[in-house]
Amino acid sequence: MKKIGILTSGGDCQGLNAAIRGVAKGLYEEIDDVEIYGIQNGYAGLIHGDYKKMNQSDFSGILTIGGTILGTSRQPFKMMRVIEDENSIDKVAAMKDNYKKMGLDCLVILGGNGTHKTANLLSEEGLNVVTMPKTIDNDVWGTEMTFGFQSAVDIATEVIDCIHTTATSHGRIFIVEVMGHKVGWLNLYAGIAGGADIILLPEIPYDINEIAKVIEKREQAGKRFSILAVAEGAISKEEAKMKKKELKALRASMPYPSISYKIAKELEEVTGHEIRVTVPGHFQRGGSPCAYDRFLCTRFGAAAARLIKNEQYGFMVALQNEKIVPVPLGEVAGKLKKVPVDSDIIEAAKEIGISFGD
Repeated sequence: MKKIGILTSGGDCQGLNAAIRGVAKGLYEEIDDVEIYGIQNGYAGLIHGDYKKMNQSDFSGILTIGGTILGTSRQPFKMMRVIEDENSIDKVAAMKDNYKKMGLDCLVILGGNGTHKTANLLSEEGLNVVTMPKTIDNDVWGTEMTFGFQSAVDIATEVIDCIHTTATSHGRIFIVEVMGHKVGWLNLYAGIAGGADIILLPEIPYDINEIAKVIEKREQAGKRFSILAVAEGAISKEEAKMKKKELKALRASMPYPSISYKIAKELEEVTGHEIRVTVPGHFQRGGSPCAYDRFLCTRFGAAAARLIKNEQYGFMVALQNEKIVPVPLGEVAGKLKKVPVDSDIIEAAKEIGISFGD
């Protein structure tokens, strides 16, 4: 008898249920005698012992459903070893205790960067762990693709597509703010796919005057509208010179709902044009996973089940050169996969006239 726990942690995204289904179906096929336990609401469930035994029927009919049937929560890694007062729980000890109480042979964890830090911590503490990379940001180190990313790209692209028609009709300048605090993969893909004229990424600091020049050049060429795809973590060249704490304080005191409204105000002052802002926000996380993500989740799930069958623990399943491979958690945890500024994708975008505001 093998007992396997599954939890989903961090921000939700499309494909979580497809990945849960993939690993469950793989386990039932690969292992003759297996029990699967669903841990509720991420690491919080593992800390507080909130779990339930799953039946095979629980994994049927969930391939196309967004969100996660197990629930999720954010548990900051930096707080995992912190015991705040005498009434607080030792979170790491509690997770280890509940793992043992359940009699688990392995814990399957679906999550992004912060999730993988804690997964590696648990692995180092002696728990058998296998993980799958999920995030709409596609910023997990060691894998070319995370599940949830392509679904979010499709949604963000559709938003830009819709903005195109109204921008064209009214001859307006629009900003579409795409998710991505620290990296710009989502905005880069959606911006190119949606035909944005200007794409602002956290990796490439922008100059507001350069953006204004691009808009002016388009106007002189007879183009009555411009569309900017702006990552929520985009920063100016001035901000890029600041220390991390200084920038954080500046953003906290910013009299705007988000960076896009700040950019809009500055562009209005420089160009004299009214700028409209659209923020799709959590729409990008919601809804059914696209076909690609369902496909990828199934491959990840099957690979995770295979690792468990072979008792290969301490790995994340990853996509590399179109193959699913195991990557040691120690190589993944604490690393962020940013968009290389010399990426061939960036180069191709520039070659067709897209500006990055630099």
